[in-house]
Amino acid sequence: MIMSENGGRMIYSNTHSPIVKAMATFFSYLFHPLFMIAWVVLYLLYRNSFVFTGETSFDRLIVFLRVFSTSIFLPLITVLLLKGLGFIQSIQLRTQKDRIVPYVACITFFFWSYYVSKTLVDPLELRAFLLGLFITSSASLLINNYMKVSMHAMGAGGLLSFFLLLLFANRIDDLLSILLAFFIAGIICTSRFVVSDHKPAEIYTGFITGFLLQLIAWWIVA
Repeated sequence: MIMSENGGRMIYSNTHSPIVKAMATFFSYLFHPLFMIAWVVLYLLYRNSFVFTGETSFDRLIVFLRVFSTSIFLPLITVLLLKGLGFIQSIQLRTQKDRIVPYVACITFFFWSYYVSKTLVDPLELRAFLLGLFITSSASLLINNYMKVSMHAMGAGGLLSFFLLLLFANRIDDLLSILLAFFIAGIICTSRFVVSDHKPAEIYTGFITGFLLQLIAWWIVA
């Protein structure tokens, strides 16, 4: 807490050590919303014992590459191209204006990914997760008109919601997975409080929105 120069108003200082900031930055990149898609899909393919039962290693690799190309690679390339052409100021999308075109691109790519997954009759769990990405990105574009909602927090909320749904649907065979989901969701939001320029309301709104929309996506698919 710091006293202002005129001796009146009190300003609260939220400073953190360089080590804490470095760790928060690391986790922010490791669990970036796009990279989170890869972690969840890899979990469903190679760690979960219920979702892709009976699939060969080659078939699982094809599923991962399909989702990776449409839901991760193409959005990343789009952002890099926008930055290179000068349409956005930073690849970190620090302003609401910078986020408009990437959101539209993600909506397109995520819907494409979900539609292909639905057409190929992927397991319900994967289809629900991909539909959740599409619905969440659509909601993000709308919310962006009013606030710069935290995309990391939306991903954290969606992650926790998805794993709780797996738990209640008896699609998780170990306690460690759900505990890790809680831990990762918590560390993502904490990291954004430490190193982002988001207001608390933008982080809370993102988390709650991501959580609820994944529930809706599961309900639609199921």
